[in-house]
Amino acid sequence: ADVPVTVIGVGSNIIVRDGGIEGVVVRLGRGFAGIDVSGGVITAGAGAHDMNVARSARDAGLSGLEFLSGIPGTIGGALRMNAGAFGREVKDVIVDAEALDPAGRPERLALSELGFGYRQCVVPEDWTFIAARFRGVPGDKDEITCRMEDIQAERETSQPLRTPTGGSTFKNPEDMPEDMKAWELIEKAGCRGLRRGGAEVSEKHCNFLINTGRATAADLEGLGEEVRRRVFETAGVRLAWEIRRLGVAGRPAAREVSGEENAS
Repeated sequence: ADVPVTVIGVGSNIIVRDGGIEGVVVRLGRGFAGIDVSGGVITAGAGAHDMNVARSARDAGLSGLEFLSGIPGTIGGALRMNAGAFGREVKDVIVDAEALDPAGRPERLALSELGFGYRQCVVPEDWTFIAARFRGVPGDKDEITCRMEDIQAERETSQPLRTPTGGSTFKNPEDMPEDMKAWELIEKAGCRGLRRGGAEVSEKHCNFLINTGRATAADLEGLGEEVRRRVFETAGVRLAWEIRRLGVAGRPAAREVSGEENAS
């Protein structure tokens, strides 16, 4: 009971700090990756890849879950942050979720108990999601396939998919006028191409931090904090991290952000 436990899926929206993670790290693998479709309900383990759930729904002729094909993670992570993309979120399609409480007792949580908000849920961090049920709507397989292909094409065009990255870095501010996006604030602050050590703000999509090959976690987190500072300085908005930063800081060599390192 006194050993910290951290549960992960495929680590697609995580930065592990250079000092590592204290306690035990559990990765939900093959035993939690099952997907079953019955009627209009898709039951998926927390270790199932979002893409595979979207494909299973398509194969069953169920629409509404296509957006999951644009989220590179697992169902557990999608539940933890109410993941969303392309106009939909997990809260729009979920029936309920199953989780283990800190004592290992299984609990079934209705949508109202999950407390979903923008990129958040109220279920305590020491509860472990193990499965969820989603509801689809009968649809044409070809149309569903076209929608998924469009999502992949849009991601390929707009995001640095071929480069090591932790995914979308900051949440979009909820209180900005005209639905201002985080990437727009970052660009207006002159951060596109900004570098710190081996970390860089992506030229392709400036709400992505990329590892050019030698970045430490401190480089990435430090660059993110510099971006937050500059955005607050120029727009008065404090961006909130979307990427989860886990573990303890290590002792990498000090790296400063300078004007010479700004590639913009």
